[in-house]
Amino acid sequence: MLPAVVKLCCGISYPHLRSLTGLQRTAVAVIGQELTHRQRWGQVHHLIRTGLKRNEPKSEDIIPAPMKEDQLLYVQKGQEAMRKALCMLEDTQGWKVETESGGDVICSKVTPGAGKVFRLETVLEASVDELYDILFARVEEMHQWNPSIQRITVLKHVGPETIVTHEVSAETAGNLIGQRDFLCVRHSCKEKSRVYLGGAAIQLESFPPQAGFVRAEDGPTCIVIQALADDIGKSRFTWLLNMDVKGWLPKSIVNQALPRAQLDFTRHLRTRLTAGTTLG
Repeated sequence: MLPAVVKLCCGISYPHLRSLTGLQRTAVAVIGQELTHRQRWGQVHHLIRTGLKRNEPKSEDIIPAPMKEDQLLYVQKGQEAMRKALCMLEDTQGWKVETESGGDVICSKVTPGAGKVFRLETVLEASVDELYDILFARVEEMHQWNPSIQRITVLKHVGPETIVTHEVSAETAGNLIGQRDFLCVRHSCKEKSRVYLGGAAIQLESFPPQAGFVRAEDGPTCIVIQALADDIGKSRFTWLLNMDVKGWLPKSIVNQALPRAQLDFTRHLRTRLTAGTTLG
């Protein structure tokens, strides 16, 4: 999802990743839990696995107006992106280590239809709730701690778990790709010990490509944040980066820049977490 939000390595080579087996099934279970929540919002609709039937809400529930058709499409787009991204993560075959740095491990592989994708896996000194708050609930503040972002604007709030955002990358020294803008739908699923953040590029007639920018596109992407079993104050952070930067850049340049962006993002996130602890 989010160019600013970047994930994982081969489960065979790194035993601690084997706990991610069944990732997609767990995600589907979490999305199933959303149904109960959405009934109170008048948002029951076809989810990733479909086939789920609507139950009438209880009379004591407060029910806001149901979602409009275009709003449902945003939610479905975010859920479908998450499902596809989790399928990529769960497939452990063909991943090759790109780089390892300070506990961060990045692997890559070429996938049909998506080209080369990257996954980063690491452990962060933060709880699942804290990371969800920073990366999703307060996404518009990301430019304050990540210098690679000029701004992120939430264009639409579609219920409590889905947003549409416009992001502009910053012109920073050493940026091999150059300044880009992104129009994305982002979706989240939460459970007690795990959070899923997924997303993909969308098109809006009301928000065409901006003058002076190349509009890049996120393919299906996701971040999985899971509390460590022995320390819920720490989280395993798994991030699939799937991006088409557009323009005429050589693939060799792009394939160098994307894993580097993942490492830079994780470094800035750790600085933000440290600053938050100091201030807190």
